[in-house]
Amino acid sequence: MFAIIAPGQGSQTPGMLAGWLRDPVCAEHIRAWSEAADVDLAELGTKAPAAVIARTENTQPLLVAAGLLAHEALARRAAAHTVVAAGHSVGELTAAAYAGVLTPADAVRLAAVRGRAMAAACAEAPTSMAAVVGGEEAAVLDRITELGLHAATFNGPGQIVAAGLAEDLERLAAAPPPGATVRPLRVAGAFHTPYMESARQAFAAAAQDAGFAAPRGLLLSNADGEATDSPEEIRRRLVDQVVRPVRWDKCLETLARLSPALTVSLPPAKTLTNILRRRHPELAVLPVATARDLGKVQDRLQAAQAAEASGSAVREEASVRAGV
Repeated sequence: MFAIIAPGQGSQTPGMLAGWLRDPVCAEHIRAWSEAADVDLAELGTKAPAAVIARTENTQPLLVAAGLLAHEALARRAAAHTVVAAGHSVGELTAAAYAGVLTPADAVRLAAVRGRAMAAACAEAPTSMAAVVGGEEAAVLDRITELGLHAATFNGPGQIVAAGLAEDLERLAAAPPPGATVRPLRVAGAFHTPYMESARQAFAAAAQDAGFAAPRGLLLSNADGEATDSPEEIRRRLVDQVVRPVRWDKCLETLARLSPALTVSLPPAKTLTNILRRRHPELAVLPVATARDLGKVQDRLQAAQAAEASGSAVREEASVRAGV
């Protein structure tokens, strides 16, 4: 078994597609996905400055496209393994493609619809987000609720993101929970809260037009870290995720319980790789930053497959000796 994790908004960097687009196959994928999403992904991924790619309507399809450039290569190399896929926020669309639930083109198209709808929702009220680092979780959640804010993202112990009206976030920063610090985030609005309801409705309409298939392997949900094999339930969860908290902590708990031989962190890989290493250092994780890293993935998967086969042979021999 091996796992794939896909990042969400905030992990993008200027020029993140440049190295990949030297490959004609990757360049053709980006051309086709740009057409499907009605956005110039090549321009965004090679020439656009940080301020442009930080715009929600640009960031989301760009991140999903970046993660999917490794899709065909990893799909071939993962054929002999059970795959567990999980994505952070918009990364759930990337993960859904790796699990076979969505086609890559549909995943990028839906990311573009989602990004545009969420950007529009951000204009409806002066909202934002802030990371609350440290403190007791119960006290942090109490303070967030007291101020009329929402706990929008749970990345692990001591890593909760609050979201809501900008003025209430300022009050949180001025009087944080005991033992906690508050760090404002440079985002357009209060993602994963009821402030995104208009975006949820727009995304729901687009998702209804997309084909959803039963997953191959396991697709973990941001709702609770659990997997479901129902295409309609996956569709519903992806839609509702726009206004509900991201429970990445629960996804990590499930990964730790499953204990995959290797977790592949898709590009841009730094953020989720660091979170996973801090939370579960016992899990082997390999970040994919460039196409060259795919060879490392292949080597590690082959080694894991050989070790698994060797273990099976040892168990079979032991059974024979025991007369089972």
